[in-house]
Amino acid sequence: MDDLDRRLLALLGEDARQSVTHLAQRLGVARTTAQARLDRLEREKVIVGYALRLGPEARAGEIEATVLLQIEPRAGPAVLQRLRAMPEVRRAHTASGRFDLILLMVARRMSELDALLDEIGAIRGVRSSESLIHLSCRIDRG
Repeated sequence: MDDLDRRLLALLGEDARQSVTHLAQRLGVARTTAQARLDRLEREKVIVGYALRLGPEARAGEIEATVLLQIEPRAGPAVLQRLRAMPEVRRAHTASGRFDLILLMVARRMSELDALLDEIGAIRGVRSSESLIHLSCRIDRG
């Protein structure tokens, strides 16, 4: 990847619905050049899709939380299997340091989030958890 590829990806990150003609104009290159770059980035799996990002109106009422988990040694695969079955767990990242997993969760009501946290805490292999409820978003780059 070169600078032009990175600039193209940045523009797509702002709005992936821009036409190739508009992207080419903003990059200062020919339309065919922009299209060829897009095709190559898709073929090489640098771009693996164009996703829908919901705005604040669609997410109104959602409670987001980050949950930090400490897992018993060798319990990770079983814990992840249980977490995959919970649609409220949107993302799970492994981590270094004091916690083993970082979860991004979403619930409609505080009582629902409370029940989910109890359910996660009861999973065999979960040693401890810490929850952080998101209050307001100050920066969102998708």
